[in-house]
Amino acid sequence: MNGIMIQGTSSGSGKSFIVTGLCRLLNDMGLRVCPFKSQNMSSNSFITHDGLEIAVAQALQAQAARLVSEVFMNPILLKPCHDQSSEVFLNGRKIADTTAGYRHFTQTTGIEAIRKALAHIARNFEAVIIEGAGSPAEVNLNLTEIVNMRIAREADVPVILVADVDRGGSLAAVVGTLELLGSDHERVKGIIFNMFRGDISLFNDAVKWTEDYTGVKVLGVVPFMKDTKIPEEDSLIRRGAKINGGHDTSATLAESFNIMAKTLSECLDVDYILRLIRREDTKLQPQ
Repeated sequence: MNGIMIQGTSSGSGKSFIVTGLCRLLNDMGLRVCPFKSQNMSSNSFITHDGLEIAVAQALQAQAARLVSEVFMNPILLKPCHDQSSEVFLNGRKIADTTAGYRHFTQTTGIEAIRKALAHIARNFEAVIIEGAGSPAEVNLNLTEIVNMRIAREADVPVILVADVDRGGSLAAVVGTLELLGSDHERVKGIIFNMFRGDISLFNDAVKWTEDYTGVKVLGVVPFMKDTKIPEEDSLIRRGAKINGGHDTSATLAESFNIMAKTLSECLDVDYILRLIRREDTKLQPQ
C-alpha cells in the first residue's frame, strides 16, 4: 500500500507529533491520508461517533487529516490499570485485562484485526501514515511485536526514523537503532532529527556525518516547538501540552495543526517524503 511509517529511536522521540503534522501538511497538499497505529498504550481515550474507544493521539491525527475518527485507525488500545496490567480494547470495545495470554492474542486475533484495518485503509485512502511505538530496536520483542517493523512489513511501507536531539545522544541512538534492525535496516529510508533547540545550522555537520555513516538520507531537523496546544503522548511535559485537550476549541486545534504543518514544510524534504509514499525511487544521491 502507499504510505510511510514513522518510528522512533525511543519513546518520547516525537512520533505522534510528526505524524500529526504530516497528516495536516499532506492533506493541505490534496492527498487523502489516513493515520494508523496498530496498538497504542494510552490512559487517554477518545469516544468515536459510534461509541467506540481509540487513543486520543489517533483521534487528533484524524482531525489533522480532516477526517472523522474511526476505530480502524487504532484497532488495539491498551489502557493501563497499574504497573503490571492493562485493559485491552479490540476494535473499540473492551475484551479483557492483559494476562499471560496477551502474546497469543497479538499473534492471532490481534494481528488479524490489524490486517483488516490496513486493508480497509488501502481500499479507501490514497495513503497511510503509520505511527510506531517505543523503539523498533527492542530485540527481545522481535518475535511478538505488532507495532513496529512487523507492521511496516505487513503494510509494505518504508520507514522514517525519528530521533530526539533535545535529550542528547541522538547520533548514537540512530546508529544503534539501525545496527539492531537486521534485515529491516533496508526498510529505513529517511531520518528526522526532532526537537532541536538553537541555531539549526550548527547541526549541519551532524547531518552530513549521519548520511555518510549510515547511507540513509536525513530528511530534516525539526525545531523544538512549544506553541502547539495539543496533547501529544510522546512528549507531554517538555512541549508543555495538556494531558487532556478537552478544553481546547476546534479553532485552537486547527491553528496548532497549521503551525505544525507549516514548520514541517519548512524543515523537511517533503518532495522526498511524497516519493516514499508513492513508492518512487528515493536512493540517496552522493554529495
